[in-house]
Amino acid sequence: MPDFAYEKALLESGMKVVCGVDEAGRGPLSGPVVAAACVLPIGVEIPALNDSKKLTPKKRDLLFDVIREVAVDFAIGQATPEEIDRLNILNATMLAMRRAIAGLKTPPDYALVDGNCIRDFPVPASAIVKGDSLSASIAAASILAKVTRDRLCLADHSAYPQYGFDKHKGYGTAEHIAALKQYGPSPIHRKTFLKFLSEEDA
Repeated sequence: MPDFAYEKALLESGMKVVCGVDEAGRGPLSGPVVAAACVLPIGVEIPALNDSKKLTPKKRDLLFDVIREVAVDFAIGQATPEEIDRLNILNATMLAMRRAIAGLKTPPDYALVDGNCIRDFPVPASAIVKGDSLSASIAAASILAKVTRDRLCLADHSAYPQYGFDKHKGYGTAEHIAALKQYGPSPIHRKTFLKFLSEEDA
């Protein structure tokens, strides 16, 4: 289970505010990539806190509310489908993460980032592979990002019900691809992720 070992080490080295950062939505064919930055009180107990991918939707929803109540600070950042198409998904993910960090009320001294890449961050940072399973702050950020994006997908479903965003959350399921072939892309689809459609027609 994730703990505060990374955060405590940084605080002991002189840092005062350490945030965890994670994203949701790198793989889907539609919608924004969403990032969250979260500062937790060191040692706070949040039962069942874990990598968002290891939790049920119901548990994520419950933890989403708990995290927002106990967090010292948190913020959400996004990069739009248009930015994803223009920048590529990695650069757009970094942009969403930077926006999340910039949205914190108090600028952090250090960021712990899930994954293996950091690019042009506004504060010193470390990338931690599988960080959402190791750092409590990153795990909290992963839940904030995932739940936020899933709720955006529900709104997308209301606007474009023919695609079934409420079920697949934008991922390339057989149902989603069949809808794309029948209706064509919507304004929220990532054009650079849909090249397979034209390749199939070639």
